[in-house]
Amino acid sequence: MLRDSSVSRRLVRSSGAGPGDLVVELGAGTGALTGPLASTGARVIAVERHPRFVAALQRRFADQPAVRVVAGDARTVMLPRRSFSVVANIPYAISTALLRRLLDPEDTSVVGADLLVQWGFAKRMTASHPRDLEVAWWQARFELSIAGRVRPASFDPAPSVDSAHLVVRRRADVSRRTARAARRLLQDRYRTPSRPAREVLAAHVPKKRAHRLLTSTGIDPPAAADTVPTGVWLDLAREVSAES
Repeated sequence: MLRDSSVSRRLVRSSGAGPGDLVVELGAGTGALTGPLASTGARVIAVERHPRFVAALQRRFADQPAVRVVAGDARTVMLPRRSFSVVANIPYAISTALLRRLLDPEDTSVVGADLLVQWGFAKRMTASHPRDLEVAWWQARFELSIAGRVRPASFDPAPSVDSAHLVVRRRADVSRRTARAARRLLQDRYRTPSRPAREVLAAHVPKKRAHRLLTSTGIDPPAAADTVPTGVWLDLAREVSAES
């Protein structure tokens, strides 16, 4: 449970939540984030599965119609169809599952998230060369960054490792068409990581064009596909989608 109010304030401030916004808090617990979120004037859906915490949250926010407490599991609860953001202190054990729920669907309604996660997990999510396709796909449509380190003493009980404030923001300049092109490129890149980048790209544009595009981004065309950062594959996807 998060017990450091300064961390709660930082997350809520970073989220930019305000009147008219819809915010989903996954794993509301004792309401350490729910209260500060409610004070912004945003509509808050506080999801919690533990019956005792659900009852306490319902009592605490009974006179605040903008806060809706939902008894349910963060991994299965129905998510809004309209645009929403997420602010949450999520359990380490289900971090990947929750990110997958939020970021994997092509038609996801998530526009941003401010999450407390394990430090090592945050570093993997923000690596310029993700070790798996799934994370690279998320990075193609969302900017993932670390806003800061959170020490164990901020939680009760204190975990054995540091946590991180992971910031997720939808890329406004990535159209659905570009995202699909990025997914195709990334699928080929991860399928044959040692294959020359020019060969991976040449499956989507003419060979000469592939060579020019890679050179223009500062990539040596014979370089192995797995040496090309995800951000460059996204730039290439923009070119591919413009020509298709």
